[in-house]
Amino acid sequence: MKHKLSFSLLLLSLLNPVFAQDETETPPATAQPSTPPMPATATQRQHVILVVGAPGTDEYQRTFMAWATRWQDAAKRADAGFTVVGLSTESTAPAEQLSAESDHQRLLDAIAAAGTEKTSEPLWIVFIGHGSFDGRTASWNLRGRDLSAEQLAVACDAIDRPLAIVACASCTSPFINAMSGPNRVIISATKDGSQIQYSRFGDAMSLAISTLEADINRDGQTSLLEAWLFASRRTAEFYKTEGRLATEHSLLDASGDAKGVRSELFEGDQVAASVKNPDEIDGQLAASWHLVRSEDERRLSPEQRKNRNDLESRIKALRKQKESLSEVEYLQQLKALLVPLAKLYESTNMNPQSEVK
Repeated sequence: MKHKLSFSLLLLSLLNPVFAQDETETPPATAQPSTPPMPATATQRQHVILVVGAPGTDEYQRTFMAWATRWQDAAKRADAGFTVVGLSTESTAPAEQLSAESDHQRLLDAIAAAGTEKTSEPLWIVFIGHGSFDGRTASWNLRGRDLSAEQLAVACDAIDRPLAIVACASCTSPFINAMSGPNRVIISATKDGSQIQYSRFGDAMSLAISTLEADINRDGQTSLLEAWLFASRRTAEFYKTEGRLATEHSLLDASGDAKGVRSELFEGDQVAASVKNPDEIDGQLAASWHLVRSEDERRLSPEQRKNRNDLESRIKALRKQKESLSEVEYLQQLKALLVPLAKLYESTNMNPQSEVK
């Protein structure tokens, strides 16, 4: 059963007589009225770097432009910083006429500018286009000089904020191996570098991130995990409906193990009950990141959001240890996490839902 977090203190007092005595000895302070936090400064905002690769044909150019427009609209509604590479008016000449650095250098400059800002707000690097793999090196095909997975990894070494890489192109799974790390979510459209056919994953991903169609848990916002699950399933459905052999299988890495997981391991937005080692499945970090946030989520400052995510992560980990703890010990540890979480929400006049077991 789900309970409102504003009731968590009362719930805890009912769970155990010891807690009831504690609460009567030290009555909780009356929540003070609060106002929503001031709009975030530029260094406190999420930032999206959208990279549009060399289209190759007019048809692909129209397709990629449609996907790019969705991401741009989402970034605008999210009040996120936004940088686009690959659509600049100064580099609309044919690829063979471009400087070797062109979009390649523009991307590196954009990463250097946005990536080194010290903030808990994610930097999103989204690639739309075609990819290539020669058996050793995977690359994003840009206008002019391509960008390899290793070059992107070097460019992101100095990033001092959470990072999401969303690679909507063929041959992109090697980017997981190159980019995986702590506080990073890496998404590839393919499961290996040999999936070289045109990828449709970017269509569904751009739709998911810009609408609530992918909001699986119905909390009024679409997480990065939900968007990936929606896009993976929508892409698989396309091949099934068309009676075609699927030539792309998306992966998500959010644990830093450089392995990635498939969407088939999830039911809804949760790891399937049939999975033998659910603790090894990625997803928790991606579930806490939202580009376009709900009204309630916007009430939280970046620091409050980081604290909330931290507390909820610790609660989830504690529940997995429940069977190995005594009832009193479990409830005491649960209380130590739920009380500050409830106070955080009450201080911002939020009324979210949280499972308490």
